[in-house]
Amino acid sequence: MAPHTVRWGILVHISLHTTIIKPSPHPVQSNKHFAAFVRDLLLDPAARDAADVSHKVLAVASSSSKDKASKFISDLNIPSPCNAYSSYEELVSDPNIDVVYVATPHSHHYQNVMLALNAGKNVLCEKAFTVNAAQTKILIETAQKKNLFLMEAVWTRYFPLSVQIRESIKAGEIGEVLRTVADTSFSDDVEVRWGTEHRMVNPDLAGGALLDLGIYSLTWVFQTLYHTLPKEKRKPPTVLSQITPYHLTGADEATTILLNFPTSTPSNGAHPRQSHGVAMTNLRVAGDPDEQGTSGANIRIQGTLGEIQVFGNPFRPVRYRVIPKKGAGKGEVRDVECEFPAGGHGMYWEADEVARCLRDGKLESEGMSWDESIAIMEVMDEVRRQGGLTYPEKIESTEYPLQL
Repeated sequence: MAPHTVRWGILVHISLHTTIIKPSPHPVQSNKHFAAFVRDLLLDPAARDAADVSHKVLAVASSSSKDKASKFISDLNIPSPCNAYSSYEELVSDPNIDVVYVATPHSHHYQNVMLALNAGKNVLCEKAFTVNAAQTKILIETAQKKNLFLMEAVWTRYFPLSVQIRESIKAGEIGEVLRTVADTSFSDDVEVRWGTEHRMVNPDLAGGALLDLGIYSLTWVFQTLYHTLPKEKRKPPTVLSQITPYHLTGADEATTILLNFPTSTPSNGAHPRQSHGVAMTNLRVAGDPDEQGTSGANIRIQGTLGEIQVFGNPFRPVRYRVIPKKGAGKGEVRDVECEFPAGGHGMYWEADEVARCLRDGKLESEGMSWDESIAIMEVMDEVRRQGGLTYPEKIESTEYPLQL
């Protein structure tokens, strides 16, 4: 049987200073997710045992000039035919495109995704999905009404490593999971590196640690304490949090979140228990100071019969360790290495999920469901409320269309 081929349009913000380089393992140092995504799309799916799907990049749009889009196509050696467009409106009007990948700053996701949905296009949108839960809900309602596929591009969720860990939890390998601690932090000289205008610290672009990095810590908390439950048992957590503002702009430079889930996983046992998630992010201290793993795991998933430790950057971990509790009869310590086939960055797995969902007529992915995207956005809304963190009215608005 021939593979199901998906034709992509890439909607990105290409600035004067954008250079298409090999993506850094540090997401703050190199915000070139869109380039890594396209590189992964161009790799042979058979190399990752995904021969049932394939991908073609047929268009790239820059919001500022056709020349920048053309250079992007040339730099990445995207095969012809691939059109370069000088506006997002042109790209979403292209009848040959099946799905639009939105990789603009998250401050603009709501407007950009609404544009694509109103043009009748399926959408994969980078995380954080939007700036607030109200925007996310409207995007989902719009996709439902128009019978279109929509997914938040939380790429880590689709790694074989993540899938294996979720399956281990559901199988009860470490017993009832009662706590997950996740830290996505990088030590930078914030004033020197980011100043006041960079998107990482610029409130006008919804900047700050929470939406850009904290989403990965929340991803690990949710996929281990929430997603591993049957849908009917998934309930949102209560939230306690603390934000440290960046003194030059007011964006958050450090955020710590304590989540209390009313139901533990996988079974909730004979005596119902709660579970705790601790999600941390910081721009001044590092979860892995020497970048050699000396400090240990950035993620610990702790159950009544043992724990799972996840090593490497939380957004792109490379291995995990299962440690049984002494005397639990669960075997020996188990270390699992998870490679990235064909030298890929790991973004092809989420693209393959999109292709399969489109092939099968699904409007959402079970791996990152609409309900879960809303739940996570609601947590971030509450964190910002508790910390007094707001963005400009236009960025928070649900009005469409709105010029930003």
